[in-house]
Amino acid sequence: MTAELVRGQNHPLSRSRVEIRVSAHTPVLALVSAGDDAGRLPGPEAVAHPGARALAGLEVPGELSGRHRFTVDLDSVGPAVHRVGLVLVLPPGGPARFGAVPAPYVAVAEPEGAEIAGYTLTGLDSETAVVALELYRRQGAWKVRAVGQGYAAGLGALLADAGLPGPAAVALAAQVMATAPPEPVTSAPAAPESAVPAPATAVTSAPATAAEGATPTAPAPAAHAEAAPAAPTSVEAVVPGAASAAEGAVPASVEATPTVPQGVRVSREVPPAPPAAQPPDPYVEVPGSASGDAPPTISYAHPRRRPTSAEPPEPGPQRAQAPGPGEPPRPVAGDAAGWSMEERLYNQVWGMFEDLARTVSAYRGAVEFADARMDRELGEALSDPRQRLGGSGDAARDAARERRDELVDRARAVLDRDLAQLVAETEVVEPALPAPYARWDSPVWHDGRAAALPEESPLALRLGDLHLPERPDLRIPMLMRLPLERGIWIDNGRTGSEAAMAMDTDRLRLAAMDMAVAHAVRLLAVHPGGRYAVHVIDAAGAGAASLAPLVRSGVLAEPPAAGPGGVTRTLAALTRRVDLVQMALRAGAPEDLPPDVDTAGQLLIVHDFPHGFDDRAVTQLRYLADEGPAVGVHLLMVADRDEASAYGPLLDPLWRSLMRLSPVPDSHLADPWVGHHWTFEPDLPARGSQVLDRALDRIAAARRGPRP
Repeated sequence: MTAELVRGQNHPLSRSRVEIRVSAHTPVLALVSAGDDAGRLPGPEAVAHPGARALAGLEVPGELSGRHRFTVDLDSVGPAVHRVGLVLVLPPGGPARFGAVPAPYVAVAEPEGAEIAGYTLTGLDSETAVVALELYRRQGAWKVRAVGQGYAAGLGALLADAGLPGPAAVALAAQVMATAPPEPVTSAPAAPESAVPAPATAVTSAPATAAEGATPTAPAPAAHAEAAPAAPTSVEAVVPGAASAAEGAVPASVEATPTVPQGVRVSREVPPAPPAAQPPDPYVEVPGSASGDAPPTISYAHPRRRPTSAEPPEPGPQRAQAPGPGEPPRPVAGDAAGWSMEERLYNQVWGMFEDLARTVSAYRGAVEFADARMDRELGEALSDPRQRLGGSGDAARDAARERRDELVDRARAVLDRDLAQLVAETEVVEPALPAPYARWDSPVWHDGRAAALPEESPLALRLGDLHLPERPDLRIPMLMRLPLERGIWIDNGRTGSEAAMAMDTDRLRLAAMDMAVAHAVRLLAVHPGGRYAVHVIDAAGAGAASLAPLVRSGVLAEPPAAGPGGVTRTLAALTRRVDLVQMALRAGAPEDLPPDVDTAGQLLIVHDFPHGFDDRAVTQLRYLADEGPAVGVHLLMVADRDEASAYGPLLDPLWRSLMRLSPVPDSHLADPWVGHHWTFEPDLPARGSQVLDRALDRIAAARRGPRP
């Protein structure tokens, strides 16, 4: 069984001798780098390539091919080597960039045996050299991480960023390219760039200002959503494990079939051509937000949409009638790619998010261009003394402003057209969303469709809505991949946003805890019975009112932990579970766990941190945030960042590893694709609604089992 990885996700390796497999649709060179614990290369001798194939513990292929296989003995790489990176390079005379060919697929497997973990390198564009994955040593054990970061400037830029001096990096890159065989030995047929389908979405046009010579700063189409950065950036702070998620996770097209324990993801058999994967977490903090330093950028791309005329592979909602002449395509729920209706809706939501980001970026770029041109024309008019006097100067200024207004009006007309199409799509998609993606006021939570717990785990969970100031009423669901690879921090402080500062402290804290409980109930209600266990640390007992529904229904694994003693017991039990599962995985026997270890996923809700926490408890909490998601232990914190700042820089890694959300509308999230500041609005049940109580009753009944 193969664990399908997404960018930033890691997976433990239970053996030290593994085989690396590369399957590309064009001939590529396969290189391997051996770096220290920071990924830095000591010198050119730390790179294995066709001209110098052998390093301690490995030997790379010498040929140029679309398929490579070679073995790595991690016990033989040497104590100074902590990261072994797989680098794929396009040779001279081949395709100009990875974005022009289908996504390569790389895997780590047992020698001559089954695959352990695989990764499809989606979202590439202008890159010619890419770090596909890396094997890295952590606490004496080896793991594999999907990287997928590339360099448009080529292998020399990659090597220079890995620590080689500029001349040495350039010389080694030239040596590698010079030793590349002129003809491939074996290769898969290369697909021409024109064969890569463009996304069939309604919102694809740039503003009409392009006809005036404008160069709006609109992002590229969905197939090439982000240009390659000058250097790769780590995604662990955003996707510890991808949280990423939201940093984690299994690709949308291959849902994990968890075994013991539930958090360890082992997917079903992978088809010969692995589908595109959705990185788990495209949201990052806006620089300067309450969570501290801005996390690194993550590139992402959602699976390409189906053409409007394509029928979904399995029955779905009734398709609308074909549009009339000149009318835009009428939206249909589930028109994205996917193996199931749930997956198609998930991919469609991401397509809507991408469409909104793109069309707003195009509009803002057009406005910036129009303003810059007007300023330039006004400056030229005022710089001429002859035009500063008399009516000629006034006429020049009026003409510049008219040209600016004309460009902005044309750009706004395109934006309004695209936004109207997206509004129509949300009106169709929102009612079709299943319970994990639906709002609490959706009929799916009230008309009996969610009366029974599902038999399979969902792909994602809805946390709230996202919108931009150009159209505040256009709400895009914010979906977080499951399992939760990144913890959540619900900030109940008053310094995060204007809405928080205008709110009474007690009401804000109550809203934050209500939000945490709603997320926990949704998580339990959309999973099979017994798939998740919920623990609560409420050291001061301040969250008793919000926790009352969970306590009353009996769905908690144990009563909320109170006082320093309760904090110590709960953290010790969960830390022990993480340690035991990690040891079982390293030994290659995940089923050989002590009988008292709960193999279900664990969700820990921490309220009013750091009350009741000593230094040891803080260290354990950080350990759970870092290591827990990979083995099924997930963290949901409700805390005031300012109050917790007494611990100083000790907690900075913890805050950076969690996704900060607010119980009130707040524009603290940014998509790293184009950098929009998105306003997040939580999805909470209406005051007085019984939807949570009914969901908890169903969960409790499912856990009790059928009556005899």
